[in-house]
Amino acid sequence: MNFRSLILLLPLPILCTCTSPDPVAKPIAGSVENLLPAPRNLQIFSEDSLVVEGFEWQAPAEWSDLMERWQNDWAGNIFPKSLENRTPLHFHLKPELPEEAYVLEVGTDGVTIEAGDAEGAFWGLVSLRQMLPITCETGTCETVKLPLVRITDSPSYPHRGLLLDACRHFQPIDRVKHLIDQLALHKMNVLHWHLTEDQGWRIEIDAYPRLTEVGAWRTEKDSTQHGGFYTKAEIRDVVDYAALRGVEIIPEIELPGHSRAAIAAYPWLSCTGDALPVPNDWGVFKDIYCAGNDSTLAFLKTVLDEVVELFPSRFVHIGGDEAPKVRWSECEKCQTRIAHHHLHSEHDLQSWFIGEIGAHLATHGKTLIGWDEILEGGIPAGATVQSWRGVDGGIQALREGHDAIFSPTSHCYFDYPLEATDLAEVYTFGTVLASAPRDTPGRLLGGECNMWTEHAPAHLVDSKVFPRLCAMSEVLWGTADTARYPEFLERLDAHYARLDAQNVDYGLETVPVTASTSGTLQFHVAPAMRGVSGSAGFYPRGGARPDTILDLPATISVDGIGEVRTEIVHRGRILADPERFPVANHKGLQASEVQITHTPSPFYPGGGERGLVDGWRGSQDFRDGHWQASQGDNMRVNMYWPERIAIDSITVQFYLYQDAWIFLPDQIDLAYYVESDVIEVIEFRPEDLGWRDVRAPNDAQAPIEITLPVGVFTDGFWLEAHNSGPCPGWHDAATEPTWLFLDELIIH
Repeated sequence: MNFRSLILLLPLPILCTCTSPDPVAKPIAGSVENLLPAPRNLQIFSEDSLVVEGFEWQAPAEWSDLMERWQNDWAGNIFPKSLENRTPLHFHLKPELPEEAYVLEVGTDGVTIEAGDAEGAFWGLVSLRQMLPITCETGTCETVKLPLVRITDSPSYPHRGLLLDACRHFQPIDRVKHLIDQLALHKMNVLHWHLTEDQGWRIEIDAYPRLTEVGAWRTEKDSTQHGGFYTKAEIRDVVDYAALRGVEIIPEIELPGHSRAAIAAYPWLSCTGDALPVPNDWGVFKDIYCAGNDSTLAFLKTVLDEVVELFPSRFVHIGGDEAPKVRWSECEKCQTRIAHHHLHSEHDLQSWFIGEIGAHLATHGKTLIGWDEILEGGIPAGATVQSWRGVDGGIQALREGHDAIFSPTSHCYFDYPLEATDLAEVYTFGTVLASAPRDTPGRLLGGECNMWTEHAPAHLVDSKVFPRLCAMSEVLWGTADTARYPEFLERLDAHYARLDAQNVDYGLETVPVTASTSGTLQFHVAPAMRGVSGSAGFYPRGGARPDTILDLPATISVDGIGEVRTEIVHRGRILADPERFPVANHKGLQASEVQITHTPSPFYPGGGERGLVDGWRGSQDFRDGHWQASQGDNMRVNMYWPERIAIDSITVQFYLYQDAWIFLPDQIDLAYYVESDVIEVIEFRPEDLGWRDVRAPNDAQAPIEITLPVGVFTDGFWLEAHNSGPCPGWHDAATEPTWLFLDELIIH
């Protein structure tokens, strides 16, 4: 085999010092025990080591240009360097090795990396990088001792990705590159770049300049402007930057839904032609691309022609999710299209529409990826399904002969709070992947973690992605073992220093403290993860700072309604936002029996029956685990006491978030018992109590308290909240069933 030696000659740093250098300074030892993701096979030969002052890179001719770029553009200051006493770093092409596999061996005479492709060679180099001391990450790497090892490694899944939503909040180029660097460090190989949305169009298209002139900008509720877009030159630069680091960029151009930014730029793309602004709120909007309009299809094909020129990936993601069919059902052109093609419904029309797009992409040699909604009405031939609503859609696709990517909300949505998906939950995603059927004609390509940015401006993305991405990288590499999770945490503890050196503003692994209620009412707070300390106290509603603040762990007495607040210190950093736990000590905690006759959603069980009177109120986040919800149905609660009590009033907490289809009840019924007899049924309506018209438009997202005046002596009562019916005609999800979210029933 013909090898050509590649020698990197970098100038030595100029040091200003007042003392002579130590001629016998000991080299800094590297480590192999803390690799992340864990390698598939690791052998440590002996306690001896290889002393390295610099590397002389040698590679086969096929990789010579790539190696030169790695040295100049990627390795940079990471690897120790010396003009003399350089250690051989040999790369060998071994075609018999599987894709992305590598063998890394550190011997007494040098380092060798064997791989069957450039990707495998790069992952071997990444492992070597992680064996170097942290000082190498800061550009101060000098003489190093490497342990003598042999690593044989390869990934289980070819698709190991992160979705980055650049639309809800624009992500500057430097932040995109920062994430690419971290993907490379963790052997993740896909950046799924979400580039178009209702709230912003982020990619320059020459044929349609108003997409970025108009669609890339929105006026926020405070009258400020938010937006931005990527020029074609910037995109080419990022694609090249990623490719050098083993990362493939897959663009996503959303259709037919999530298209309001494009419609704001060109109203003729919609069914109505109405002039609409770029939205400044979140949700699902009923104005989408018109599937009956030939000019809309021509527009999308032209856009995609320009997109595929920028991205060499064989995939283009087209979204396909959350596309209400309200406008299509009322559109003469769409109905004509349905009749002309003998389609049965608007769902079939979406399938036809996406099929047209898929066929066009195929002319460019591209494969379409869509969210699992593209299964509705029939999936286009050759398409790949990304399953986010659980994994059932992905399994269906596999059985129908389509490739699939798993990214269920349960494990992979990193915009979700830690209460919903923490580090440990992410680490169990490997069992979900392993449970997928293997005897299907379709292939499970792997998975993605999704970083949607409705509530994450660019400066917050790191804290949501990390350290959860560290766990995901090991899952998708295929070496995560839930039985060895404590060992993973030990490696992660060492890995934090590497993240620190690269200015990764990581967040927490889980909710930092555990909390529980007991008695009448004692609230117990304790650290829930390593490296956490702090204090806690009870803050009464409308009250001042409490007299007593206790160090954790602490037992806090709760009197009335308020919140327990904590101050948290993690790894020496005081967290800016304290943990807050809304609580209430009230008579309901003493109920002898609580029954619910509705069926709570499995996604929002809210602690079951006793969860409605456990003293722990739902927070501003309806996904915090304390809200109980039902879609399309009433919610009814029965409550009894061991002895008769006097009830002055009942405060009921509901959630209001119409963009997420969460409405207030349009009536509340309350009946009270004396012994086992219902004495009276009281009906409460909005006009009776002065709360808002439950079906009128509003942009609120918050818990809503409703206090019901009762004034009775009772042995118990039942309370029923009436669902307000389907989303009204003005709503973007008109006719869809609405949600009721109910929390603590506070008995005064």
